[in-house]
This record gives sequence, C-alpha cells and structure tokens, in this order.
Amino acid sequence: MAGEQLHVLNALDVAKTQWYHFTAIIIAGMGFFTDAYDLFCISLVTKLLGRIYYHVDGAEKPGTLPPNVSAAVNGVAFCGTLAGQLFFGWLGDKMGRKRVYGMTLMLMVICSVASGLSFGHTPKSVMATLCFFRFWLGFGIGGDYPLSATIMSEYANKKTRGAFIAAVFAMQGFGILAGGLFAIIVSASFKTRFDAPAYEVDPIGSTVPQADYVWRIILMVGALPAGLTYYWRMKMPETARYTALVAKNLKQAAADMSKVLQVEIDAEPQKAVQSSERPANSFGLFSKEFLHRHGLHLLGTTSTWFLLDIAFYSQNLFQKDIFSAIGWIPSAKTMNALEEVYKIARAQTLIALCSTVPGYWFTVAFIDKMGRFAIQLMGFFFMTVFMFALAIPYNHWTHKDNRIGFVLMYSLTFFFANFGPNATTFVVPAEIFPARLRSTCHGISAASGKLGAMVGAFGFLYLAQNKDKAKADAGYPAGIGVRNSLIVLGVVNFLGMVFTFLVPESKGKSLEEMSGENEDENGEVELEQPSGYNNRTVPV
Repeated sequence: MAGEQLHVLNALDVAKTQWYHFTAIIIAGMGFFTDAYDLFCISLVTKLLGRIYYHVDGAEKPGTLPPNVSAAVNGVAFCGTLAGQLFFGWLGDKMGRKRVYGMTLMLMVICSVASGLSFGHTPKSVMATLCFFRFWLGFGIGGDYPLSATIMSEYANKKTRGAFIAAVFAMQGFGILAGGLFAIIVSASFKTRFDAPAYEVDPIGSTVPQADYVWRIILMVGALPAGLTYYWRMKMPETARYTALVAKNLKQAAADMSKVLQVEIDAEPQKAVQSSERPANSFGLFSKEFLHRHGLHLLGTTSTWFLLDIAFYSQNLFQKDIFSAIGWIPSAKTMNALEEVYKIARAQTLIALCSTVPGYWFTVAFIDKMGRFAIQLMGFFFMTVFMFALAIPYNHWTHKDNRIGFVLMYSLTFFFANFGPNATTFVVPAEIFPARLRSTCHGISAASGKLGAMVGAFGFLYLAQNKDKAKADAGYPAGIGVRNSLIVLGVVNFLGMVFTFLVPESKGKSLEEMSGENEDENGEVELEQPSGYNNRTVPV
C-alpha cells in the first residue's frame, strides 16, 4: 500500500500484545464456548429422548426418535443459527458491534434455560417445545459468529491478529469438551442413585423416570457461561474501526482506544473523515464495485465454509452412530438409558480431548507463522486423505481387532479439521472485507457454513442408514451405508481444497490494506497521517 492509515487504526495495528487483548479473547470466547456446548450437547441426549418418549412395547430395540423428529431436533438450531448469522451480521454493521453483542447473549441465556423446559408431557408437546426454543437459541448463537470475529479482528494488532481470532474460535473445543464431561458427571450421578437393568432384561425398567431430568439439566446448564460474561460484554467499548470508519467519529475512536491500549492517542482532524467519504469507497454489498473487488473473495469464503461444515457437522453430530457401527459403543439393548448417555458422552469427550481441542490450539500457534491459506489447504488435504483411508477399507476397520485404529483415524480427521479449515474459515472473512460490510460478509459466509451443517445433519442421518431396509433404524428408508457416506464426505473435502484457491492470504497485513479502504479509485491513499503524529505514544 502506497501510504498510511488513520492514526488510531495504526496504533491498533502496531500495539504490543496487552492484557486487554486476552480479556477480549475470554469475553468473546465464552460466547463460543456456550455456542459449542449448546449445539453439540443435543447429540448426547437424542438417544435418551428416543428411549423416554418413543418406547414401543415389545420392540427388540429401545425407542428411537422418528426420522422427522430426529432431523428437527438435530437441525432446528442450525436453521436458527443461519438466520441469526445473516440478521445480526447485518445489524452489527448498521448499529455497531457492541450494541448488538448483548442482545445475542441474552437470547442464548433465556433459550438455553427454556429448551430444558416443556409444555405438557406428551412426546409431541415436549419435542415441539424443545425445537421452538432451540431455534431461537440458534438465532442468538448465530449472531455470535460475525460479531465475535469482527470485534476481535478490529481490536487485534497485525502481528498476532490471526491467533487472537482463532483463539476465540478455539473456545468451541472447550465447549464440546465441557458438554461431554458434564454429561458424564450427570449421567454417572443419576446411574449411581437410580440403577436399572439393561433394556434386554427389562425394557420398561431400563429407563428410570428420573432420566427425564438428565437431558433437561444438560441442556439448561448452557445458560451459565453465557450469563457470567454478560456484564463484561456490556463494558467493552465499541471497536475503533467501526467508530472511525463507519460512525465517522475519530475523536470517540481515539478516546476509546487510548483507554484500551493505555497510551495517548490524538484524534485526527475531522476533515480526515470527510475525505474518506468518497464515492469510490462507499459502494454497497450488491454493487458492481463490490463484485469487482470482493466477489471472488466472498465466493471463496462461503463455498469453503459450506463444504467444510457438511463434513464437520456430519462427523460431530453422528459420531455416536459411527462408534456404534464399529462396536465401540455397545448395542443399545445391552445398556440401560443412563448407561447409554454415559458411554456416548465418554466417546465424544475422548475425541474432543485427543483431537478436537489440540487441533484448534495448533491453529492458534501456527496461523500467524504459516498463514491462513497454507493451514486451510493442508487441513482439507488431510481430511480428504483420512476420510478415504477410513472408507475404502471400511470392512477391515469393523473387525474387533482394528476398532482402535478406526477411532484413531477418525480422530485425525477431527484434528485436521480444526488445525485447518474449521478455524481459518472463521478467521479470514473477518479480515478481508471493508469495515462497513465486514460483519455482514462474515455473517453471509457463516450462514453458508450452517447451510452445509444442515446438509450434513439431515443428509448424513439418511445416507448412513444400512443398505438393507430391514437393518436400518426404525422409520428410516434404506441408505447407502456408513462406508459410502464416508466416501461422499471425502469428495466434499476435496472440493473444499479446490475452492480454497479463491481465498486471499491476509497474514501480516492491516485490515485496511486487505479491504482497500485507504485507497481511492486511482489506488492512491485517501487518508494522510497528520503531521502532529507522535510515534512515541504507540507501544511498538
């Protein structure tokens, strides 16, 4: 870039890493901790819901959720998340990041609690209540994606921006881990207090009445971490980039960042703002200019996130089915209801501990060294390799002696999803678009991902069914089997690798450099640095 940027933004870009950066990671990250807990804890209790509400007298297997109910329970939060990402992403650019940030959190707190409650006791009323509140829970979670990413990118310095945004996203790993651990504790406590025989011994007695509290407690606890961070979110000042570049108030931006960075920052003359209001840099989202400058970028961020989430959410939501298919979780009829929750939670926690969490933090450690592009390409490549390595010799992995090898390979696909595109697809859209459209474009990219998650959540449920209809779960048509489903996911990962080439590298560049906000129609810098700028006020 040929010149320099606004004084207050330059101060942010070159600032040393300070305590405030870490508090921002925790405040934004706790939202993601809650997001992951709320989205993934449902997979721990869906089999329990089937046993409680859809028991069939005389059936050989325990009750399971009918296909349409299971799809709704698993996928309705994604529908809400998609809507929330689009709505709150747009609102974050219109009203400001901070003003909208508290709304999303309160929605998450209220709906987490409400989803554990129900109107009536019939299966229909309980499932309808659960789906209604999980939709609005997803709506709040959706707003957290563009707002958290945008806030963190706009607070961070150039040198470690990728690590900071990735660290916010990495809190998802701890959320998944916490969900599994809490489900283990609750199910084990209830199992000790209310022991019951296996389903094959006593079908009705295997599900104790108190099991109905287990899934409610697991879902409702998601309100705690969100509620605890509400006060701190409300204390955060608006980001300087929004205040300076969108709200056009340089004086307020300088005052806010002086407190945050604990340095003296003088505001530019207001004429600097006026000079930035040129037509060349005021194009809208649906303009030809946006299409020319950022059209391919938006295609790259939306397509890669869409393809990633098909594979990622299929794996996460239905890992219990895959573990059952290879015999790592015993047959449902050999366990009572609480024991089944315990074993599913234990398997998910082990995967999170060994591969999901380390994968996220590997990205945090290396993203500003390797760059976004290299990590995303590498992640998609290894996800493709391991998915085919699982699928092609699938019969080999189903033999009892080889099951640990299967789980190890399956864990590696999780590791490279997180040390790869699951983190980078979140980071990049927060860096490459103009400030006035940044939250909106991140919301569109994230919503595209949730569309992929819905394809994964609904599609894999049917695809992975046994080819023999007699062996498929009750109410499901015959599918293509787990092996062929894994092949499909391998192809999806390969396409993700191809579309990664549309995404630009943003390592080490300022946000204004990536978005071209300092340049006019001739490529020349619009905002000159004031002559009174004192470099000594900025910690470098």
